[in-house]
Amino acid sequence: MAGGGGMVGSSGGTEFEAKITPIVVISCIMAATGGLMFGYYVGVSGGVTSMDDFLKTFFPVIYRKKQADYDSNYYCKYDNQGLQLFNSSLYLAGLTATFFASYTTRRLGRRFTMLIAGIFFIIGVVLNAAAQDLAMLIAGRILLGCGVGFANQAVPLFLSEIAPTRIRGGLNILFQLNVTIGILFANLVNYFTVKIDGWGWRLSLGLAGIPAVLLTIGALLVVDTPNSLIERGKLDEGKEVLRKIRGTDKIEPEFLELVEASRVAKEVKHPFRNLLMRRNRPQLVIAIALQIFQQCTGINAIMFYAPVLFITLGFGNDASLYSAVITGAVNVLSTVVSIYVVDKLGRRILLLEAGVQMFFAQIIIAIILGIKVTDHSEPDNLGSAYAVVVVVMICTFVSAFAWSWGPLGWLIPSETFPLETRSAGQSVTVCVNFLFTFVIAQAFLSMLCHFKYGIFLFFSGWVLIMSIFVIFLMPETKNVPIEEMTDRVWKQHWFWKRFMEDETRDGSTKGDGSSRGHESDKGCWWTRFIPEVSLNFSLSA
Repeated sequence: MAGGGGMVGSSGGTEFEAKITPIVVISCIMAATGGLMFGYYVGVSGGVTSMDDFLKTFFPVIYRKKQADYDSNYYCKYDNQGLQLFNSSLYLAGLTATFFASYTTRRLGRRFTMLIAGIFFIIGVVLNAAAQDLAMLIAGRILLGCGVGFANQAVPLFLSEIAPTRIRGGLNILFQLNVTIGILFANLVNYFTVKIDGWGWRLSLGLAGIPAVLLTIGALLVVDTPNSLIERGKLDEGKEVLRKIRGTDKIEPEFLELVEASRVAKEVKHPFRNLLMRRNRPQLVIAIALQIFQQCTGINAIMFYAPVLFITLGFGNDASLYSAVITGAVNVLSTVVSIYVVDKLGRRILLLEAGVQMFFAQIIIAIILGIKVTDHSEPDNLGSAYAVVVVVMICTFVSAFAWSWGPLGWLIPSETFPLETRSAGQSVTVCVNFLFTFVIAQAFLSMLCHFKYGIFLFFSGWVLIMSIFVIFLMPETKNVPIEEMTDRVWKQHWFWKRFMEDETRDGSTKGDGSSRGHESDKGCWWTRFIPEVSLNFSLSA
C-alpha cells in the first residue's frame, strides 16, 4: 500500500510533513473494529428479540402477546420494560464505564484501553450466548456495555491523534463505518439464524465473538499514539512512532509541539472545572447538543428494534428481518459516502441536507401509518405498495443520518475542544450520548405503544429543532487544524465570538490551565463533586 505525501497543519499555522502511511491505515482499521463490535450488538438485539425461541425463554409474556389474536392493540405487543432493559442496560453500563475508561486512557494509553474493551466484549459475549435466565442475559449485556464505554472513549481519540489533518475526518468516520457494518452483519446473521429452531438466538449472540476477538487482537498489534506515549513520559518511543506513522524523518517540529502540548496539558489541574468556564461554553454546548440531537433523530430506536418495528407495521418475521438487512446495507453505503465528502463539502452542509431529508421521510411514514395501521389492524392491512413506501422512507431516513448526524456527532466534538479541556470534553460527549441512548432504548417500545404513528412525528419535530440549531449556532470546522479552532472558528462566529472576546478582555493567559481552573471555581462551587477521572490528552493536527 503506497503512502501518499502531504502536510499536517500545526497549531501555530506552520505545516508538518506527513504521508498516508500503511501503518496509519492499518492501525485505524484495526482500532475501528471497536465500532464493529458496537454495531453488531446494536443490530443483533432487535432481531433476537423478535425470535420466538428467545421470547419463550426470557420474555414469555411478550411471546403470548405475539401469539394472541389481533384484536389486541398491535402497537403494544412488544411494550415490556424487561425487554427494553435488555437493550438499554448496555448503554447504562457504558455510561458508568466511561469514567474509568477516561483514567485508563490517560494512565495506560489508548491501545491498552482498547484491549480492556476487547476483554469485556469477549466475556459479555460468552455470558449472553450461554444465558440460562434473564439475570445472566442482563449481566452479559452490562459487561458488553463496559466494553462499549472503554472502546468509545479510546477509539475516537486514537483515530484523531494518529491521522494527518487532511484526512482526519475520513479516518475518524471509520469508527462509525464499522458501526454500520456491524449492524448489517448482525441483520444478515439474524435473517439466517431465525430459521434455526431452539438455539438460533444463541448463535446470533455468540457470533459477536468475532468482532470482539478482532478488537482484542488489533489492540495487541497496533502502536499507541505519539501523543499518549509522550504524555506518559516515553519520549524516545513516542518520537519513533511519530516517524513511522508520518513516513518521514522530518518530524522534529511536530515532535517538539507534541512535547509542549503535553506539558501544557499536565498543567491543567481541574479539566472538568475548566470545561465550565465561559470561554469553553461554545464547545461544551455544541458537544452536548450534538449527542442529544443524534439520539432524538430516532435512529437508534429504529436500529435497535428494526425487526420488531417492521413486524408491528405488518411485515412477517422473514420480511421484517429482510427489511432490516436492506436498511443496514443503506446505512453502510451512506457512511462510505460521508467518508468521501465530509472533508470536501464540510460538516454544516451535510447536517442541513440530512435534516431536510430525515424530516420529510418521517412525516411521510407517519401519514401512511396513521391512515393504514390502526390499533387493532390485521398485520397485512398495510398493503404491499404502502409497505414498500415505508421501507423506502426508512431507508431514506437512515441514509441521511448515516452521512451526517451519525459520524459527525462524534467527529465534531473530537476536533473542537481546546487542549486544556479536550479530555473532559470527550468524557462529557460520550456520557451524554450513552445517557440519551439509554433513555431512548428504554422508552421507545412504550412510546410506540402510546404515540403509535405519532412516534415519527415526535422525532421529526426534533429533526426540525436540530436543523435550526445548525443554521444559527454550528460553525464550519472543515480543514481547520485542531489547535487553531479557537482563532479560526470560535472567534469568527457571529454568536460564539462574544465568549472569546470576554476571555481576551479579562487578560487570561492562553495555556495557563491552573489559573483557568481557579477562575472557574469562583462561580462553580458544585464542580468540586465532579469525579476527577479525566483524561489529559493532546490532539495535534
